[in-house]
Amino acid sequence: MKRIGILGSTGSVGTQTLELVQRFPQQLELCALAAGHNVELLIQQAKQFRPRLVSVARVEDAVRVREAVGELGVSVSSGPEGLLEVAREPADLLIGALVGRIGLEPTLEALRQGTDVALANKEVLVVAGELVMAEARRCGARVLPLDSEHVAIHQCLAGHSRAELERILLTASGGPFLHTTAEEMAQATPEQALAHPNWEMGPKITIDSATLMNKGFELIEARWLFDLEPERMGVIIHRESIVHSFVEYCDGSWLAQLGIPDMRTPIAYTLGMPERLPLPDLTPLDLVALGALHFEAPDPSRFPALRLAAEVLRAGGTAPAVLNAANEIAVQAFLERRLPFTGIATVAERVLDQEAATPGPAGDLDEIREADRRARARAAAWIG
Repeated sequence: MKRIGILGSTGSVGTQTLELVQRFPQQLELCALAAGHNVELLIQQAKQFRPRLVSVARVEDAVRVREAVGELGVSVSSGPEGLLEVAREPADLLIGALVGRIGLEPTLEALRQGTDVALANKEVLVVAGELVMAEARRCGARVLPLDSEHVAIHQCLAGHSRAELERILLTASGGPFLHTTAEEMAQATPEQALAHPNWEMGPKITIDSATLMNKGFELIEARWLFDLEPERMGVIIHRESIVHSFVEYCDGSWLAQLGIPDMRTPIAYTLGMPERLPLPDLTPLDLVALGALHFEAPDPSRFPALRLAAEVLRAGGTAPAVLNAANEIAVQAFLERRLPFTGIATVAERVLDQEAATPGPAGDLDEIREADRRARARAAAWIG
């Protein structure tokens, strides 16, 4: 029996993880949940799964949750300390499905407990990859992939010598604006940007997918998950989202992992590792019906976010943390209609230019926090 904790239980990845926990009660046991502001759904989850501990973002919501589930023996916490309590709860695997930099401290706390962490919350490794992986090694815990692209790479690397590896290629759908003009992108609304052609995700990651910032972040995440040099990684546009990533070897062989675009597949892979959990109800992949798979190079002039992510990956230090912080502020401003879609990358680039003279070491948590704070303030000031 594998004990599971979830940070971000009411989001897309969290709810799909719980669906799998329910489906495999002999293999998976839920021990703790953390959510944000979706109190009603958290209460439903607590009543259904009866974990030992749940946490919400606000103190006032914790009172409401406690009244609803307290008699079931479920402990209730709140705020940043609540996230840390969920991370400390004894478990075999913690699912990191929060959105943004907020997932960093609870991820570190779980690793210090010796708990393996599976990350969909890619910002954790973007902001502090060096620090997180060092803590995992020190504590004998693992940081595992949960995104479909990194799960694909994990499978394609299995059983092969790293000395034979040439490079990896992350696939990207290109989002809703792949072939729109620059003028159309400048006028794009949040509703248009949230209309992803293949995946159902939360608003922040969907906007990041539209700008291709998400794919840039996945490059940074892959650098730490698989210990790869930046020059051995790349991105290729694949509109159908059937090939989830490629690995190229020194003899010219390419390995790919294929599957329908459904997050339950990569989540099940990581939950069941080293075994596979059967998912017979998923729509089978039908290559004959698809007829063809298409690939193209990304256009860096139309998607500057991908270029910015590649630049901070090479720069290292706190530059990735700065990019993430500026991007979080800019995406929220776009969703609130205070910034045009093309302004997201512009804000990020301006903040990176301002921060270029004050880089800090990537392995120091205080430096990372300070860089994050400065970048958020500068992004907000520029937008304002």
